[in-house]
Amino acid sequence: MGALVTLDLPDDSPMLGLPWIITFGPLGDADEWEPVVCGPYERPHALALAEAVVADEQLMAVVEPLLPALTTEEIRSEIAAAQIAAEDEAARVDQADLYGDFEDVIDEELELAAEREPVPEPLPPPGRDEVRAGFARIAKLLTSKGD
Repeated sequence: MGALVTLDLPDDSPMLGLPWIITFGPLGDADEWEPVVCGPYERPHALALAEAVVADEQLMAVVEPLLPALTTEEIRSEIAAAQIAAEDEAARVDQADLYGDFEDVIDEELELAAEREPVPEPLPPPGRDEVRAGFARIAKLLTSKGD
């Protein structure tokens, strides 16, 4: 079984409506090959396809939103936002180090939370017609952006 990585977003996040891509790559350091990027898909389709592939193989799948930027300014703005978020995360990590190493406690809390939550059943992968219908909706979304 492989690994699936994606963003944990609130139900009202505007990112949920964006097109999503899947990047498949090796799970460990032993394998070296160029990642394969697929999509764009609607988020539920991307998650279901990624789950179906990694369920049978030792791969990592990263499911992430595709940001349809129209200008270099929009791209630069997204890059700046990502850099600021990374700096904020680094600052939080540095502050945590001031108070000691709590990784063991966090791991225990995550394990307890996982025991309490039911294991979700993987979604069945969408069929060709469902994916094509998703492509049509994504094309409409992309061609109407900025209007």
